[in-house]
Amino acid sequence: QVRLVESGGGLVQAGGSLRLSCAAPGSTGSFNTMAWYRQAPGKQRELVALIGRAGNTDYTDSAKGRFFISRDNAKNTVYLQMNSLKPEDTAVYYCFLSGHWGQGTQVTVSS
Repeated sequence: QVRLVESGGGLVQAGGSLRLSCAAPGSTGSFNTMAWYRQAPGKQRELVALIGRAGNTDYTDSAKGRFFISRDNAKNTVYLQMNSLKPEDTAVYYCFLSGHWGQGTQVTVSS
């Protein structure tokens, strides 16, 4: 069983920044695709960004130019730098590492 530990969520004003982290402490394996999803109240969970093992990335349209995903393979950790945050970015953010979900971290953006 892989345990994922997320951190970095919180409350921020519109236009601010947050950095999310998701680590797999104690994991001896390596992960191929690492991704961040989010789920707003009353909405379906949606993919925000993903990064392959080679560093190739993809983003949902609303995140392009504002969010940046990165990874540290040695630490089995994935990051999501979120800039120019908007109230519509408010959601619970989940990391997803090769079939395993994090516990979620709340991001709230006030207007």
